[in-house]
Amino acid sequence: MRSLRILVAEDESIIRMGLCRILEEAGHQVLAAPDGRTAVRLARTTGPDVVILDIKMPGMDGLEAAREIYRQRPLPILLLTAYGDRELVAQAAQLPIMAYLIKPVEERELLAALEVAVARFVDQQETLARATRAEERLAARRVIERAKGVLMQREGLSEEEAYRALQRRARSERRSMREVAEEILRQVV
Repeated sequence: MRSLRILVAEDESIIRMGLCRILEEAGHQVLAAPDGRTAVRLARTTGPDVVILDIKMPGMDGLEAAREIYRQRPLPILLLTAYGDRELVAQAAQLPIMAYLIKPVEERELLAALEVAVARFVDQQETLARATRAEERLAARRVIERAKGVLMQREGLSEEEAYRALQRRARSERRSMREVAEEILRQVV
């Protein structure tokens, strides 16, 4: 696994130092925060690759911090807690959390969870990007189809002729077919 910038938020200093030591010895750069508010600020200003948050912290708890950090910029977030009760797990499940670890956590468990969380997050982001591109292509196709219909009706062209007319105009104007189609549709309104 490549070296990551990891933000660790844990209010118990001994646990925080232990987590930082494990992560640094594994080759990662570590930033430490004693509470949720500091974690949110550091996440905004330092741009970590991963965030590990204790749930029960004074002031802003780890769940609220996770929500705010992810809202600012999606990134893999792992929760670390001494509590495994169903209510906390259910709350965490409603958030974009990649792992939920119960303290005390051993080095092997932490590093394995970190690696899996980063891999799942990358997969998730790639899937979202593919879905976004597919939606954009579908939207472009709809606009182009409507513009073809306008050209067919207005200029008496066949469907193929209308499509080729859109292609030619897009090439000659060095614009996308969608841009040309949108312009044609604006002229109709």
